Amino acid sequence: MRKRFIPSLFYRLLPLTFLALFGCQENVSTTSFGTSQTELIPAESAIGWPTYGGQPSGTQYSSLEQIHRGNVDDLEVAWTYHVGENPGPGDDVDPVTYQVTPIIANGMMYLCSPFNNIIALNPGTGEEIWRFDPDKDPRDTFYGHNCRGVSYWESEEASVREQRCGKRVFETVQNGFLLGVDADTGELCTDFGDQGRVNLNALDYKGSGKLYSASPPAIYKNAVIVGGGFHDNMYGDAIDGIIRAFDARTGKELWHWNPIPEHLSDKVGGANAWAPLSIDMDRGWVFLPTGSPSYDVYGTARTEPIPHGNAVVVLDALTGELVWSYQTVHHDLWDYDVPAMPTLVRVQRQGEVREAVLQPTKTGYVFLFDRETGEPLFEVKEIPVPSSDVAGEVNSPTQPVPTLPASVTSTQISMEDGWGAMLIDEWECESKLEPLRNEGLFTPPSVNGSVLHPSFLGGSNWGGIAYDAASGLAVVNSSNLVSSVTLVKRDEYDKEKHPGSYYEMKGAPYVMARNVLLSSITGAPCNPPPWGNLTAIDMNTGETRWRIPFGQVELFGPFKSPQAWGAPNQGGPIITAGGLVFIGASPDSLLRAYDLHTGELLWKGDIPAPAIATPMTYAYGEKPQQYVVIAAGGHDGFETVKSDAIVAFRLKK
Repeated sequence: MRKRFIPSLFYRLLPLTFLALFGCQENVSTTSFGTSQTELIPAESAIGWPTYGGQPSGTQYSSLEQIHRGNVDDLEVAWTYHVGENPGPGDDVDPVTYQVTPIIANGMMYLCSPFNNIIALNPGTGEEIWRFDPDKDPRDTFYGHNCRGVSYWESEEASVREQRCGKRVFETVQNGFLLGVDADTGELCTDFGDQGRVNLNALDYKGSGKLYSASPPAIYKNAVIVGGGFHDNMYGDAIDGIIRAFDARTGKELWHWNPIPEHLSDKVGGANAWAPLSIDMDRGWVFLPTGSPSYDVYGTARTEPIPHGNAVVVLDALTGELVWSYQTVHHDLWDYDVPAMPTLVRVQRQGEVREAVLQPTKTGYVFLFDRETGEPLFEVKEIPVPSSDVAGEVNSPTQPVPTLPASVTSTQISMEDGWGAMLIDEWECESKLEPLRNEGLFTPPSVNGSVLHPSFLGGSNWGGIAYDAASGLAVVNSSNLVSSVTLVKRDEYDKEKHPGSYYEMKGAPYVMARNVLLSSITGAPCNPPPWGNLTAIDMNTGETRWRIPFGQVELFGPFKSPQAWGAPNQGGPIITAGGLVFIGASPDSLLRAYDLHTGELLWKGDIPAPAIATPMTYAYGEKPQQYVVIAAGGHDGFETVKSDAIVAFRLKK
């Protein structure tokens, strides 16, 4: 993820008195709104896991059902692989996080390491087959070392596939290179780009700063399609969020598309797609989730509409021509990027099967669009929002909010809602909220400080949504935190008076101070729990079917925060035809399995560190066995236990 995480104080939580008051055992309570088990639409045929999102559509769904609700409790660790990258506090490297989701192709499992090594494993044993080291400088990163995944391509010609580099693995490296290696050997494909590398930062991105990428490229036929990120809130004329496609065989650029209007390109930048992309393989379209134009929270230079920022954008995957676009936030001042890959689904509407696009957002709202036209399938209303009181800022008078489904997280908080485990930190949280401008969702940033709720983390984030076509259920995990954002006059900034994350915003009259609001006594968030949820939504009707608090925080020894509080989380769920939802994502060291139709916790498996990643599943072997795999690496930003483990589970033999 390209955003900074919440202050680590929360992950040093909670004195013994805190625990004594509330207990710490995991007892799942499910708020159920009924079930939706009628097969209205045939289940998706998704046996392997060939791309980051399970399929190019990004449904994070598998039609495997060897592991199901009746036997999931028999899961055990089949193998564990260590990538060999787990630096300690004394090592001179930037922070490390491990968010990878492996893929299965060419009879191998492919993944990347935080330092951008590309690795091939035996899917049945976890044994390393080959490894490619790009020799990346350990200090040449943005937001620390991270890689979410790689992509696989093979030639359409059978004779070429058997030749060297007829099958390739592609990776976007955080320092701005696109790499192509032979899928059989891990050697660079020297006919791709410059000896196997395309230097993206050598191309014109029309702004200040450098490109980085943690998300895998999208593949359609011979097109390798790449988005990327940059340092937020550094430059007003940040690099434009240009999407580029390259020939998988030669590395030659096929096309590029810029979300920033040409006449504004020298004033603003951004609107980039830093999250993974999805592909409609039948239509040949690529679906982009774009972010905020720069700066995220100060838009006085953005005096004209930038309709492709904070939008779901659809391009022809072979030409880059715009098909349609829908903006989910106008004139973003909150860092409410579209944070996850669009999920291409089928839903039932008025007796008709509709091909659609499902898009989670940081505001907690989930949009559903007709895939062909971009028309919302649930009504979207333009609601009035408060005006900015910052000199020169003209924010949009309205913002789009879907009537269904309901938000998966809280969208407003009052001073009286200030929360504490004890009376003293409740008073402190109320005192932190009281002076802030607070007029609900889309309260603009201000010089005196404004409430930002949901926080800049969301709501939803890069983990995305898992979708089961047979039931119409979409499962989404979300965080629920209150934060503040303050525009501080540059010559008045004082880190003691303005605590929190500092953003320079070069060239602006202000710097930005942003802070998740926490009790200084216990470290707990100032908004009422749960601080994380897992929600199932019937996308045929828009109704929430069930919602449960999700996630826990490891405290010390066997103790964890109460399950009823949930926890901020990163990563995503997957769904299987066995009626299961698998998810890591929580800052405790567990992989969990839930009943898709009820939200009941059915199983939890110990892993070496929190799985701040999305799992995957596949079948392998002469007598195929189903495996569930998760990267359990922990997170420097969360100050969790750390590891470098890839863990595979299967049923006991």
